[in-house]
Amino acid sequence: MTVASPLRLRLDSAALTGNWRALDRLAGRAACGAAVKADGYGLGAIEVARRLAVAGCRDFFVASWAEAAALAPLGLTVSVLHGVRAEDMAAAATGIARPVLDTEAQVARWRAAGGGACDVMVDTGMNRLGVSPAAVAGGLLHGLEIETLMSHLACADEDSAMNERQRAAFAALAGVTGAQRMSLANSAGIGLGEAYAFDLVRPGLALYGGVPRAAFAGVLHQVVTPEAQILQRRSVAAGETVGYNATWTAAAPTEVAILNIGYADGYRRAFSDGGTAEEGTLAVLGRVSMDLLAVDVTARPDLGEGQWVALDYALPSASALSGMSQYELLTGLGARFARVWR
Repeated sequence: MTVASPLRLRLDSAALTGNWRALDRLAGRAACGAAVKADGYGLGAIEVARRLAVAGCRDFFVASWAEAAALAPLGLTVSVLHGVRAEDMAAAATGIARPVLDTEAQVARWRAAGGGACDVMVDTGMNRLGVSPAAVAGGLLHGLEIETLMSHLACADEDSAMNERQRAAFAALAGVTGAQRMSLANSAGIGLGEAYAFDLVRPGLALYGGVPRAAFAGVLHQVVTPEAQILQRRSVAAGETVGYNATWTAAAPTEVAILNIGYADGYRRAFSDGGTAEEGTLAVLGRVSMDLLAVDVTARPDLGEGQWVALDYALPSASALSGMSQYELLTGLGARFARVWR
């Protein structure tokens, strides 16, 4: 039995593909891929990837083999960023994706299994995943069929000297491994300029309307808008309070709508007494609850039970208000939302 959800994410196909095309242009001669890990940053990886493939994207990146398996019916070129554990070898053998080999143990495991096309991550200073440049220079990857040699910038969203140190360390590996391509830039890295693009860029956040560097403001467009139905409209007298701990008190008679959304859906408690809806015309009143939210609808006599309200969720401003990163705001959007593409 299918039950209609009182929550939905309004998803803008034109904004998604427009963002990818804008990033593709900014990447110059480099190809532009797409990170669709974490279920397409919370928006639904299959539908995101399907639309980007039609727009011209040819390289997709996920975190795990389970995510790669979910995309397999689309027949895309997918790379698994977390490499290949022993438990992943059976899935990897099916050819649904290439592993991004991240450790010397993974390199040995892949080689022992007969090798085949792979990607490799090199750690140029982030100290997260990747083999060392010294190991690469010493022949660790000799004989492997490497499609893309990649690294990851630690501070691309800042004007940090570390960006150039990482770029130079990565550029020094050109021609060392026989890799077909080199890839360094994430979303913010694209904004650092052509020197960081190499052969392939791997945007994630920026595809979905996030703005990782100020230079992207006005270039990228919001993809997702959370919407919730009104469960109840009620009149609150002057002096009465709304919500847990009575943090908001009505200074005058106020019309209040109770929405079917809360922090369990990813609408954070940090928006309490600060968030807005309907392009700033409705104020969030009091504490955000687990499943419920109150907004002031005094100026909107047309809004009543069963009608939909759009929460303001532009990622840069929502991040500044909540103190949460734009990445968290996207990937935290919960499973109770119906995802509706338009």
